[in-house]
Amino acid sequence: MKIVLVGYMASGKSTVGRLLASHLQMEFVDLDDYIEANQKKTIKNIFSENGEIFFRKLEHQMLKEVLEKEESTIISTGGGTPCYGTNMATILEKADASIYLDLSIPNLVNRISKEKENRPLVKNILDAELPEFIGKHLFERRPYYLQSKYILDCNGKDVETVVDKIKELL
Repeated sequence: MKIVLVGYMASGKSTVGRLLASHLQMEFVDLDDYIEANQKKTIKNIFSENGEIFFRKLEHQMLKEVLEKEESTIISTGGGTPCYGTNMATILEKADASIYLDLSIPNLVNRISKEKENRPLVKNILDAELPEFIGKHLFERRPYYLQSKYILDCNGKDVETVVDKIKELL
């Protein structure tokens, strides 16, 4: 079984994915970590050295590679992964389940504001401007996320509850 978690940055894809993999005794792959290990450099460096187009092609290639492996795997994607090229179609075709971890803009703002230093996309955005930035970005990305087989409202739910809800869906 292949389960792919999609959603905006800080929606909990990696945290939920790790715990879910532990519960289901499956392999867990964070796509960003997988890309970094494959390239032996950080995503930030890949972007700065080779540009976004190179990164997006590489991301698509790595996504296909992970989805074509035989093992049962839970994959957490980058927030932008489903939105580029044919990535969402690839996820829908090759994964048994795709799950959108849906959070409200205020909840995303709350989470992201606490970890801006680790988020290059929002690192230099003022806290007061974060809601508008996230709102616009989410407006662009949400149509891709909504193509997922399952949409899970994660507002007000802790990680254990989200994992339990996913187990019910499966």
